[in-house]
Amino acid sequence: MTVSDSDRLHSQLARYEDMFRGYRMEIVEGNIVMSPLRPFHNETIVRFWVQVEAQLGKEWGLISDVAIPFSSDFEFCPDIAVIPAAEKGRNLTAYAPDLIELAVEVVSPSSVRNDYEIKNQKYAARGIPNYLILDPRNGTLVTHWNPGPEGYLGRDTLPYGGKVTVETKLGQLVIDTDALPIDPDASPQP
Repeated sequence: MTVSDSDRLHSQLARYEDMFRGYRMEIVEGNIVMSPLRPFHNETIVRFWVQVEAQLGKEWGLISDVAIPFSSDFEFCPDIAVIPAAEKGRNLTAYAPDLIELAVEVVSPSSVRNDYEIKNQKYAARGIPNYLILDPRNGTLVTHWNPGPEGYLGRDTLPYGGKVTVETKLGQLVIDTDALPIDPDASPQP
């Protein structure tokens, strides 16, 4: 996929961005999916970002909610993605999925299937080395590695509580999960 293809695909969502403030938009299975923004969602992103950014070398950059077109039926906007700093420096509206070394999604009530099932399969099929899911609904960090055509072959679910070391292609990342919020009104999830 070329950058011009990426810009073309992103234009599908760009025309709606000003119409639906307070919602995050993606294209999933050919449908526009809108998720309302919640404080715990954003707080998780910010707290995770600060921790990870401090551990990465200058050759890596973090982006958030920027379009990553996979096809005309799938255009994701990862909550956080780690890409080469030189690419981030181009300040584009869309990036190719092949640039992502680590994708991170924060689960909200409306994104459970997308984050746990669809993105697991799509991110793995594109060869994204590591995929993390932060779930404030139940206080867990799910780490995925060893991508394959049907999904990630490796998966660990770690409860929030203290510092957790996550092995990635970028090196070991130490995450203080005590700093991540847990939704007190959420029902415990399996």
